[in-house]
Amino acid sequence: MKVFFVSTMYPRDAAGYRGVFIRNMVFGLARAPSIELSVWAPPGELPEGVAKATTPSDSDWLGKLVDLGGISHMMRSGGVRALLSPVRLLRILAAAYRRQRDVDVYHINWLQSALPLPRDGKPALITVLGNDLRLLGLPFMRPLLRRVMRHRRVAICPNAEWMCEPLQQAFGDIAEIQPISFGIDPVWYAIQRKPLDQSPKRWLVVARLTAEKMGPLFEWSRSLFEDGSRELHLFGPMEQAIDVPSWVHYHGPAAPEQLAREWFPQACGLITLSRHAEGRPQVMLEAMAAGMPIIASRMPAHATVVIDGETGLLCDSTQSYGDALARLEDAATNQQFGEAARRRVNDELGTWDDCAQRYIRVYNRLRGEMHGG
Repeated sequence: MKVFFVSTMYPRDAAGYRGVFIRNMVFGLARAPSIELSVWAPPGELPEGVAKATTPSDSDWLGKLVDLGGISHMMRSGGVRALLSPVRLLRILAAAYRRQRDVDVYHINWLQSALPLPRDGKPALITVLGNDLRLLGLPFMRPLLRRVMRHRRVAICPNAEWMCEPLQQAFGDIAEIQPISFGIDPVWYAIQRKPLDQSPKRWLVVARLTAEKMGPLFEWSRSLFEDGSRELHLFGPMEQAIDVPSWVHYHGPAAPEQLAREWFPQACGLITLSRHAEGRPQVMLEAMAAGMPIIASRMPAHATVVIDGETGLLCDSTQSYGDALARLEDAATNQQFGEAARRRVNDELGTWDDCAQRYIRVYNRLRGEMHGG
């Protein structure tokens, strides 16, 4: 089966942190013997046997786009680039689709990348993250997407169940809405955590630095971390002008290998107090696969990942946040929650090879329905 895979994010190398899950998705699909894969994406390592579908000019422009934070960040930043970059993206994507005539299924990451699909009737699987839902509020976005989907078989595949309802309302009459969870790299399952005997206790936050992603993190944490009884270690790219307090240990962006080798084994757990409506946050799943409990803000995107009181704790106030920290700093409780988190992720998500098989089942269904099978 010939699959044309499209993404506007991809890591340049092993040290890259943007789009790592897309690389893992590509490598998982490439290992499936039934798939002949062509990839249109920013420059980066592709598996052996996978065809690169980008032209040199495409690669150059997409690489610069990734370096600037990606198309979503570009649109949020405002200015002339916020207007011109989406237009150019659609133009070069349209040309890429025209070059790929011998395709059985399109695998398109993110709704906006489906806009320039040709009218060839070929089926498409479209993945959706939380940011995509915001696009549906833009003028003309829904009718334009519906026009593209109307004359082909389409499966819209969010990576979390909570996104199904708005997608069903927007496209359920012309597309199948099928949530598909991402997989987990085996490196996270292999992590052996160290006993929680270090002092002070170390907690991790791994996130893009925006006001919504930080949420009340600094406000709620100040009285609990400022005296040095605990350490808050923050990793991620600065995408907005965020004033990081001096008592926070800010490390900037970190490659997954660094987190897996140096930080996940020694931490009490992962914290996310985000207010950002995202899909199913991959870093939370990777932390759980590593046997780490999660402390998260109480919101739909987190409640679908964290089983409150079993794999982590959800909080909605400074008091409940402080209680969660204290509870999970008990070594026996921490181990119990961490083991439950690892089991849940392993049983429900598995690896990227498992994720690839979930996508392939949808490919086959789309093709079978298209051919009347």
